[in-house]
Amino acid sequence: MDKLCTARLHAAQVRPYLATALFALYVVEDRSVPTMAVDRYWRCYVSPAFVDRTPVEELAGVWVHEVSHLLRDHHDRGDRGARHRGLTGPGERLRINIAADLEINDDVYGDGLTRPRGAVVPSTLGLDPGQLMEDYLRQFRLGPRTQELVWLDCGSGADGLEREWDRGPDGGHGLSARERDAVRFRVAQGIKGRPGSAPAGWRRWAEEAFQPPQPWRELLGAAIRSAVSAGGAGEDYTYGRPARRAAGVPGVVLPSLRRMPPRVSVVIDTSGSVSDAELGSALREVAAIARAVGGRRDLVSVVPCDASSGSVQPLCRAEGIALVGGGGTDLRAGFSRALRARPGPDVIVVLTDGQTPWPGHRPPCRTVVGLFPRLDAASTVRESEPDYVPDTPPAWARVVDIG
Repeated sequence: MDKLCTARLHAAQVRPYLATALFALYVVEDRSVPTMAVDRYWRCYVSPAFVDRTPVEELAGVWVHEVSHLLRDHHDRGDRGARHRGLTGPGERLRINIAADLEINDDVYGDGLTRPRGAVVPSTLGLDPGQLMEDYLRQFRLGPRTQELVWLDCGSGADGLEREWDRGPDGGHGLSARERDAVRFRVAQGIKGRPGSAPAGWRRWAEEAFQPPQPWRELLGAAIRSAVSAGGAGEDYTYGRPARRAAGVPGVVLPSLRRMPPRVSVVIDTSGSVSDAELGSALREVAAIARAVGGRRDLVSVVPCDASSGSVQPLCRAEGIALVGGGGTDLRAGFSRALRARPGPDVIVVLTDGQTPWPGHRPPCRTVVGLFPRLDAASTVRESEPDYVPDTPPAWARVVDIG
């Protein structure tokens, strides 16, 4: 324990913005753990033999690595990704663990923090740095290049699969959901308070985590998840798996209905009545929408629109989207542009202040509208007529007030 605590102190000294999280971990000695592992309740399970043979400097790197899994919510993200892609069994969970490690290890070491022996980095698998766990997960499979990583096990905190050593929610010394969120928020405050002192991956994480939880975010997220999971969204016929009813018609091959990842088109109001702060909020919502569809950024496109629509932009990173506009507002052009894309969207998400005409007919896909707040009628921007009054969103759209 003395050696372990010394390593944790060293980690806090070289990464002071992580100190709150490092000292929030509760240490559990367990000889069945290969090295060090964490669970979602912020318990850190430690092998005494591993601590004995590992130098203090490397142990400090392991401390930072394990707490990074928890700060970046790899437990829920890994479990969600496994359900979404049908990844079962220890082999696929190992792949999730490796992908989570790649997200962490690409820029966490250096500047006083030693990289532990055996730590996997993107270049180990011939991949580019700076990506998220979900991106890496799609780019490699278990094979000859990963044979030396079969020992890797960072616990359920890294991939969502419970281990035999996990104490569970009633095991004592675990953090509640509120306490876990408080730790993440304090760490994000530390990173935002010292700009430039943290790697790019941590700064990107803090930018998203620093936004305080608000009811409208939960409502908007629930509306999007409801739309993308509804019947008909992202469904198609496939001959890869025979239909169950094919047994009733011998000699005839019938297709089955397969659930496909839904495509989402985000129409962002870039007219002069929308402030820069609201456009920044819209970009954060685009990143949240990408997470709602399982991290598949290739399935999310963005259409900036004022009185005319811009080009459809595929989502690489939210901060790289060019939101060009500043004129009047007519989001009907944005709807038309989104629906002309091939393949077409399963869901259209509109982020606007509502000062726009709306399509006269319901689109052939589900629609979610996020409305930026306007205090009163006097604060609205007049369009072409002195008595202009914006139309309310149509009844066929699910509307959430953003504020």
